[in-house]
Amino acid sequence: MPNLSRMSNLELLAKEIIACERCPRLRAYCAEVGRIRVRRYRDQEYWARPVPGFGDPAARLLILGLAPGAHGANRTGRMFTGDDSGRWLYGALFDAGFANQPQAVSRDDGLQLTDAYVSNVVRCAPPDNKPTAAEIAACLPHLEAELGLLPNVRVVLALGRIAFDTYVRLRRAQGHDLGRPAFRHGAEYHFPGLPVLLCSYHPSRQNTNTGVLTPVMWRTMFERARELVDASP
Repeated sequence: MPNLSRMSNLELLAKEIIACERCPRLRAYCAEVGRIRVRRYRDQEYWARPVPGFGDPAARLLILGLAPGAHGANRTGRMFTGDDSGRWLYGALFDAGFANQPQAVSRDDGLQLTDAYVSNVVRCAPPDNKPTAAEIAACLPHLEAELGLLPNVRVVLALGRIAFDTYVRLRRAQGHDLGRPAFRHGAEYHFPGLPVLLCSYHPSRQNTNTGVLTPVMWRTMFERARELVDASP
């Protein structure tokens, strides 16, 4: 049975994130994308606001990506929903037993996560998928608050170097000694008092269409995440 207090706090945080106006460049870009749209989604109303995290409040696995896609989460209003990256992510979560279905097309498609939570280091879609360092820093309190409201997390899967670097920087700022971990696909780090940190390339088209990230490489990461979660208390 879900912890209602924790769920309520995550819902309050979600409202704060949705109302956030800290980064004028990103807010203007999201609004412009939602106004102009692309031909295939011209008949749809875009979310065009910051996107909160999504998943199980009791999650032991946290997936940490970069930012919403301009025509994915910025359109649908849910993390990794409505684009190719989401197809890769939720397909893998379904295969590993963390999701009830492999598709993620809209906020009301019936998708539910069990023991997993999905978030991003930046909550607004950035131009060219490139948030500035100042925008990442401005959004960091949202991630820190989220981590505080997900006390059962035992494994963090960072998708891409920026997600990895941001998570490491946050934990160092909290006073944790992490040594000198380096990002590489498949890396696994065990830090005292913290969740296991796994690293994967991001399932962006740039990586999946070029073979930088293959289905086998991707599936292996979620098999390992499943193993670690099942072995945790």
